[in-house]
Amino acid sequence: MTAEHTPLGGRHSALCVEEAEEAVQELRAALANVGITLPSLRLDPAVLAREAPCSLVELGGCSVDVAVRLAAALR
Repeated sequence: MTAEHTPLGGRHSALCVEEAEEAVQELRAALANVGITLPSLRLDPAVLAREAPCSLVELGGCSVDVAVRLAAALR
């Protein structure tokens, strides 16, 4: 890899993380609109540590009540 490609790769990685963060915020807002909060909703921190992140969203755990309400909202 040449130094010429490094900045582009870094910008691409940063854009991927930005898009993933926006997706998390959109999902959080959409869930809030139907009265659901997933407290552990976030980007997977292990993915962020990689040189070229392939962003994954961690939904985390939730109570049974929240799982039932989430299923109902998706129907």
